[in-house]
Amino acid sequence: MEVVPAAVKKAYLSRKFKRRNRSILGDFTLTFFLGLFGLFSVWPLIFIINNAFKPLNEIFIFPPKLFVQNPTLTNFQDLLIIIGNSWIPMSRYLFNTVFLTAVGTAGTVIIGSMAAFPLAKYVFPGSKTMSKLIVYSLMFNGTVTALPNYVIMSKLHMIDSYWAVILPSIGSTLGLFLMLNFMVQVPDALIEAAKIDGASEFTIFWRVMMPLSKAAWITLIILSFQNFWGTTGGGFIFSEKLKPISYALMQIVNAGVARTGVASAVTLIMLVVPVAVFIFSQSNVLQTMATTGIKE
Repeated sequence: MEVVPAAVKKAYLSRKFKRRNRSILGDFTLTFFLGLFGLFSVWPLIFIINNAFKPLNEIFIFPPKLFVQNPTLTNFQDLLIIIGNSWIPMSRYLFNTVFLTAVGTAGTVIIGSMAAFPLAKYVFPGSKTMSKLIVYSLMFNGTVTALPNYVIMSKLHMIDSYWAVILPSIGSTLGLFLMLNFMVQVPDALIEAAKIDGASEFTIFWRVMMPLSKAAWITLIILSFQNFWGTTGGGFIFSEKLKPISYALMQIVNAGVARTGVASAVTLIMLVVPVAVFIFSQSNVLQTMATTGIKE
């Protein structure tokens, strides 16, 4: 049995003890600053929730108070009255939003994943150039691409339809970028093993790549969901019966100062669904953001 010298053992324990002390101090400092920044981040959310239950006299008080003093449901009751008097049923607005969100999100995930697979795992003429163009395209925001998208949709005779909103979002390179950088991390040995077993390209994509890229496409679902849930149709949809619910609620908000309380209720309603979706899927989002951009 090998005997460890006492001096070596003492030095090792001393070093280990010091590391442990530094680790505890570092963890405490990191936790403190993360908690501090988290408090600043959650502050607007707390303010929105409280504002939705404030009467008008508390909403207009200066300086504004964070927490409600006399909670009331009047804002939500007024919102229901306004919705009931709308000449387009609110159920129609809700259907439009659900359709845009479901079809647009599914299309974004499927098209983005199928386009990312060959770029991530196969080398062909122009593949590197395409990958660079995808990165460059992320520099252009929606304001820059709005006019080209409108021209293309006009040429396709799709203005004032659901597809005028869905197709440009499906063609966005953000989803392709997320899926591409995640699929690159999947070992090539898994694809080779699947080919030896006789799997087709589609089988490899659907049975191997997609399950291993779960965190990426869940993140893409969340981002796409938030995009479609909050869309108002912009300059692509003009027919009132095709407008999403966010447009109808924004019209209520813009009616004047008297509806400030109703506007607070609307803000909370539009915020609840995206926040809930993000909370239930945050672990996958963090995993995707941690691996996106890492190369072998």
